[in-house]
Amino acid sequence: MSVPLYRSRPGEPFHAKLGSQQINEFIHLSEGFSNAFLIVTSEGRIVVNAGMGMEAPIHKRNFDAISTAPTRYIILTQGHVDHVGGVPCFLEEGTEVVAHAGNAEHQSYDARLAPFRGARSAFAFKNRIKNLHDYVVKELGPPPPQAIPTPTITFEDHHEIELGGLRIELLGVAGGETNDSLVIWLPDHGICFTGNLFGCLFGHFPNLVTIRGDRYRDALTVAAAVDRVLELEPEHLLVGHHQPIAGKALIREELERLRGAIHYVHDETVKGMNEGKDVHTLMQEIQLPPELEVGEGYGKVSWSVRAIWESYAGWFHHRSTTELYSVPPRAIHGDLVELVGGQSALVERARARFEAGEAIEALHLLDVVLTQPRVEPAALDLAIAVHRKLENESVNFWLTPWLQTQVEKLEQRRDAQ
Repeated sequence: MSVPLYRSRPGEPFHAKLGSQQINEFIHLSEGFSNAFLIVTSEGRIVVNAGMGMEAPIHKRNFDAISTAPTRYIILTQGHVDHVGGVPCFLEEGTEVVAHAGNAEHQSYDARLAPFRGARSAFAFKNRIKNLHDYVVKELGPPPPQAIPTPTITFEDHHEIELGGLRIELLGVAGGETNDSLVIWLPDHGICFTGNLFGCLFGHFPNLVTIRGDRYRDALTVAAAVDRVLELEPEHLLVGHHQPIAGKALIREELERLRGAIHYVHDETVKGMNEGKDVHTLMQEIQLPPELEVGEGYGKVSWSVRAIWESYAGWFHHRSTTELYSVPPRAIHGDLVELVGGQSALVERARARFEAGEAIEALHLLDVVLTQPRVEPAALDLAIAVHRKLENESVNFWLTPWLQTQVEKLEQRRDAQ
């Protein structure tokens, strides 16, 4: 196998405000929070995904600069807010909105937890959202609100569209982020639009669990989605984020590597469970072999091990009776501080662990101190140093801003004392 593709991905997105990018003679890409595509035919336009509500005017500006023909179809590859929120911006009389039949359930699920998930996602997106909002207001005026569109055409397994001589097949394939995923297949051109079927970053391990909070994604379902796309033998993949991938051999190699990595992590987790190993042992032990190396820029193998474990076995790990009760460990942290003679002893032990290269062990000790009403400055300084070290080591989209946010919070707490 060649060098894994993920090593050259992702770069910073070619953002929509910079204009669109021509993919071929009839497909154009406008990047933003997620990719929006324009397909131009002799009988009208097809828009694939519409971005967030606030950025849809930018996508529309980009696409109108290419063609102002009627928008005949808007196709949604999944129900996530960064794919569907801008649909009204493209709606015209007679425009059909096409989605998988599972879209209604997913929209209901998303709406049910919108405040919870929005608050828990802010650490990763707040700065980008603010910058985008300010740009749209300055260039295009007040942005439209986020929409929850109602599809006019839904299907379960297969649906076909023909427009201006272009044949389009839509395939329902549950995948790496939602249960209402679909892929768009152009059989006469070997082009497959996958959305986030394999996760946000192609060439990386899928995100079977999100640290913002979401339903676990099933590993075997994602692997089956990989198989479904492999069967098509595409020559081009147009993905949900970042640049397209070209080359039948390269795509097959990457998909086979990804499928193998998913199966390996799943099977090793199940094997370890049956051998009686605890989840933290497996999170430490399970590593991908070199021939199945994929990136961990969005999902992580260790997080997925736990997701697989708990998808099968639930949250009770048979470690302690206290797991079954509502009293959290922090309820006795004050007792521990008192028993060791104060915060300083725990801070010094945490410092020794940190200096020995055991950053997470240091954080476990510091967590006991940080739950106290007033914390010694030395504890906050050390916690900041530990988080900064972990941040410098991170290449993961979610982990890095989480660590940065924790540093900000710790600094604010220190300055407020």
